[in-house]
Amino acid sequence: MTAFEDHLRELDADVLSDSASRALYSADASNYRHVPRVIIRPKSIDAVVEAVAIAAEHGIPITSRGAGTSIAGNATGTGLVIDFSRYLDRIEVEGDRATVQPGAVLDRINEQSKTHLFGPDPSTHSRCSVGGMIGNNACGAHSVKWGKTSENVNWLDVLTADGRRFRTDQPPPLALPEADPKWFPKLSRRVSGYALDALPDLTKALIGTEGTCVVVLGAGLKLVPKPERRILVVLGFADTYDAADQVVALRELDVLAVEGIDEALVRVLPAKPDLPEGRSWLFVEVEHDSTARAVAEQITRNSRTVYDNAEQRALWRIREDGAGLATRMPDGSEAWSGWEDAAVPPENLGRYLRDFDALLGRHGRRGITYGHYGEGCIHVRIDFDFAKGHRRFLEEAADLVISHGGSLSGEHGDGQARGELLSRMYPPEAINAFKAFKHAFDPDNLLNPGRIVDPLPLDQDLRILVAPPRIPTRQEFAADTRRCVGVGKCLNTKGGVMCPSYRVTREEKHSTRGRAHLLFEMLNGGVIKDGWRSAEVRDALDLCLSCKGCKRDCPVDVDMAAYKAEFLHHHYKGRIRPASHYSMGWLPLWLRLNLVNRLTTRFRALGGIAPERELPTPARRTLQKLVKTKGEGTPVLLFPDTFTNHFEPDIGVDAANVLAHLGHRVEVPPGTVCCGLTWHSTGQLGMAERVLRRTARLLAPWTEQGIAVVGLEPSCTAFLRKDAPKLTADENVQKLAISVRTFAEQVASELPTLEIHGNALVQTHCHQYADLGFDADRRAFRAAGIEATVLDSGCCGLAGNFGFEKGHHEVSMACGERVLLPAVRATNDLVVADGFSCRTQIRQGSGKEPVHLATVIANALGLTSKRNVTRRQLHS
Repeated sequence: MTAFEDHLRELDADVLSDSASRALYSADASNYRHVPRVIIRPKSIDAVVEAVAIAAEHGIPITSRGAGTSIAGNATGTGLVIDFSRYLDRIEVEGDRATVQPGAVLDRINEQSKTHLFGPDPSTHSRCSVGGMIGNNACGAHSVKWGKTSENVNWLDVLTADGRRFRTDQPPPLALPEADPKWFPKLSRRVSGYALDALPDLTKALIGTEGTCVVVLGAGLKLVPKPERRILVVLGFADTYDAADQVVALRELDVLAVEGIDEALVRVLPAKPDLPEGRSWLFVEVEHDSTARAVAEQITRNSRTVYDNAEQRALWRIREDGAGLATRMPDGSEAWSGWEDAAVPPENLGRYLRDFDALLGRHGRRGITYGHYGEGCIHVRIDFDFAKGHRRFLEEAADLVISHGGSLSGEHGDGQARGELLSRMYPPEAINAFKAFKHAFDPDNLLNPGRIVDPLPLDQDLRILVAPPRIPTRQEFAADTRRCVGVGKCLNTKGGVMCPSYRVTREEKHSTRGRAHLLFEMLNGGVIKDGWRSAEVRDALDLCLSCKGCKRDCPVDVDMAAYKAEFLHHHYKGRIRPASHYSMGWLPLWLRLNLVNRLTTRFRALGGIAPERELPTPARRTLQKLVKTKGEGTPVLLFPDTFTNHFEPDIGVDAANVLAHLGHRVEVPPGTVCCGLTWHSTGQLGMAERVLRRTARLLAPWTEQGIAVVGLEPSCTAFLRKDAPKLTADENVQKLAISVRTFAEQVASELPTLEIHGNALVQTHCHQYADLGFDADRRAFRAAGIEATVLDSGCCGLAGNFGFEKGHHEVSMACGERVLLPAVRATNDLVVADGFSCRTQIRQGSGKEPVHLATVIANALGLTSKRNVTRRQLHS
């Protein structure tokens, strides 16, 4: 440990210098990699001031960081990284003013502002910090109405590297350069370089300096009244140029936002949205009906006006997830940032896009464009070959945007991606003035060096070139570790499922992004040294619930559950595993041998089971003994998964009764049938494959005839449909995957309409959320006359073996207590949860008795069931 670190550890702050933390903070959402020397997470502003003084004393460069979502490479550094996001997030609102610390998250500011909001709203609004917004001069979709960050801040509380602290509305004497207005192109989205033309307004001039001049300690924000309502008008056009040509006419109307997406972005979506005819679309948000009518009638015949808030959110999600969605071309190939957010005057946008596409064609490159059409700012991800032609393309792209009167950056800043190109946009006098401006605040060049002034080369420090995989691995796995582009949607603290452990611990290493970055660094071996044996990666993955929420919620479909399984496979290869891998991983075998019932006490003690957990008791008779065949008609095979078969066979009986009632001959296969999920999730991939292939072989007499295989446990059903075909190319396994149906998918279209008028609170299993969907379930509930309220609660927290394992109980219960368990305790409605884990967590955490959809339908149809609680509640 050095004297520098010793001094830092005396502060009121977390000081992180271990390999895992340095690896986690070596990347942001850009293409660049800089491994820091040390990271601090200060718990007070005084600690920030002291840390900066210590770094300055030792000559250590300083990088300020918020959510780490910078796409230009301005949130990583090789010295001291100050992470403001963990603790310094205080917000004080008074009317149309807010005073905030730099780590305050935009969405939290707007929630507390109630009747007002902070106008700039980048797509990362759910996790981006106001400090990062100030650093980049962030804009977002509504800058057409409310402008950039620099137009919405009253003052900054700032600190220089040499210890001067002041508010920008009351600055000390400073030796600031003169600026010639002719240096600066006339457009609202000019973010590149320093805004010297804003002087003598020092607040505006320092916003957008990317942490190169001052450390921001706080800010006074201007707030604007929230619109009384929002109406979304979607306009369809023949191509993106046609859409861009209409922007000027739209800006003459009273619009809140004008955003553009292209068919290439829509093609990578898992489901096609309801858009008007066209190949390019503008999302135009307005506040008033009269404006909505004008937009729909005056611009194009292809339009659709959306009033429903939920549908609006679904459509906006396409645009907000663009930075992730666009990283994969429709053919699956990779695309990258690098020329990310150039802006031109809106009246030049159509011409610029035509010329830009021609430039792509000349270089043999492809790009997916989208963005803030109303402000002339275009986002694009390009299939760069970083080893060849990358620099030349960026230089020509810079010349092109400048020729259209534009700016290299329209909201993300220059960083390392564009800093080197500023000399093409500005004359030498302006570049010298930028240097003088920085020198007035940071004479020793300690604050985020290599950005804007004396910039680092744009083709240096590229992550995939300087840190290639060096340990043996599948090529696909190496590509998977690059899949995360760092936009940080996994840092959301509510909505969706991803990422439950992060929402409890708020540790970067427990986020999907953090784990992906650690796996990337593990394959390289530069910072994480032990390869597949890495304790750092193992510890970060230990609290991964394998919920697969990231597979659905992450814009680039990161599947951390699958990556964890593969890591555990290699990590424990040829070694003794944790006890829970033998107890929970081999649970299907122990149940079949009746060892769980007979050895319950020993099973807990020897099996690595959390002492706080009550073990479910196996049923006296399995589903396979209770039902062999039932009914007549179209044959279906009822899959006897381990949990239904051994713990809750009554659910299987209810499902068989419903299927028989609907005209099916229900068969339950004899013998040992298991999907292999418990082995797979504990990284025992060889055994998982053997179990899976044996099961697929046993079920081949049914699957070869095209008979539907109906699953009741969502985790097993999802595994058979989605994961099994990737585990083995076995023909029987492939046929089984195609044959699998959920119970709801099988019965939804066959149910008669019932007049029951009941209510149900529903917890969707995470694997169903990720891989199977809930549409069929909604149809089944509607047919049964039941109004289903589906919780947006995330993972229940038990998550298969996770919540049973020693050391996981606290996190497991904290996940459940976020939304699910309080909602269950508060309701008098029927509680429905198809997942065995979900039902177990609800029982143990609330005392309520949840039921499966099969039981709900059986009772609604008046069929015999041992769980008549459903019928009683539905008719209460």
